[in-house]
Amino acid sequence: MEKAANPVGAVETAIGVLEALKELHTASITKLADHLDLTKGAVHNHISTLEQHRFVVKENNEYKLSLRFLIFGEYVRNNNLLHHIGESEVRKLADETGEIVHLSTEEHGLSMKLRKIHGEQAVGEQFHVVKLQRPDYLHYTATGKATLAFLPRTRVERIIDEYGLEKMTENTITDRSMLFDELEKTRKRGFSLNDQEEVEGVRAVGAPVRDHTGRVLGSVSVSGPVSRLQEERFREVLPEKVKNTTNVIEANINMTESISFSGVE
Repeated sequence: MEKAANPVGAVETAIGVLEALKELHTASITKLADHLDLTKGAVHNHISTLEQHRFVVKENNEYKLSLRFLIFGEYVRNNNLLHHIGESEVRKLADETGEIVHLSTEEHGLSMKLRKIHGEQAVGEQFHVVKLQRPDYLHYTATGKATLAFLPRTRVERIIDEYGLEKMTENTITDRSMLFDELEKTRKRGFSLNDQEEVEGVRAVGAPVRDHTGRVLGSVSVSGPVSRLQEERFREVLPEKVKNTTNVIEANINMTESISFSGVE
């Protein structure tokens, strides 16, 4: 990600306050000042401005993020073409498989979850709720690897340079050359596999969503416990279902974009 040539200190401090409130949930001026290594006066000035603009609320001398962020989040998600077109299809996939289904995209080299749908047999609900509240690295998830596989190699190299290849389990790929080998396999077969690379005991299958030019817009995955994602279901049945879903999403996106650019001369 390109760094700002002349970053504005006040903006960086305000963002730091917001990030701290997300991490701490609620905090007093003193707690924020200690956490951010700032003076209480500096924190007070920023938190008062944020409160004035309704981005934070004060309760019993402590501050927390306001519900106004929900409005921003809903606006961004609802204006995302992949989410707009893909949501109904991932719901069908969750109903069909009974598992957790994710619709994700890449931004700033990280995986952002646009939608998470629980099937009837889905496990780990609280884990997946937390996942929605933070970005993921791309190299250890099925959605992430499905996306990386169809990005230009130079872009993937830059992402690895910036974020590294953090180890989550014994199965996580942490070697650059091994990851590129895995991405090559993903491209050839058209789907990605997460074999307990993020969480032990959990497998996932992902596939990319691309536009008519081949540009990757995001990805879809199905995840579940190893006991239900045995070899044939993991490597054959679910990949076909996920690819069928992404194919429908791609077709609908392409038709939507075609309508936008077509017309009588």
